[in-house]
Amino acid sequence: MRKTYSGSCHCGAVRFEADLDIATGTGKCNCTICTKMRLWSVNVRPDAFRLLAGEAEMTDYRGRSDVAHHLFCRHCGVRPFEWVDMPNMTGSRYYNVNVACLDDVDIDELMAAPVTYYDGLNDAWGSTPAEVRHL
Repeated sequence: MRKTYSGSCHCGAVRFEADLDIATGTGKCNCTICTKMRLWSVNVRPDAFRLLAGEAEMTDYRGRSDVAHHLFCRHCGVRPFEWVDMPNMTGSRYYNVNVACLDDVDIDELMAAPVTYYDGLNDAWGSTPAEVRHL
């Protein structure tokens, strides 16, 4: 069931809302930035995501990707969400919301949701990485 969640970075400078259904699944990627930051995310369509505060407080780190915008708070360093232009999975822009940054998320619902693992390290988004234990 879709629910509106509020979320933020650690210091609260960046705040957002997202309409999502955690029970439909979450994702973890094995690319170097997602692995190092331990990103556990849920995909959100642009029309279901609202940045409430902090646009000027974020830094956009692009890394090796031309399409992924790894946004983080310039004050506390937390990455509450990122947005991806389009090519690798959905065919349109989408957001990856960090589930650890959602307020009042039901831990039982989160743990019951299926997790999809993405092989972003090898740019094989439709494949599951051979090793996922560390993600």
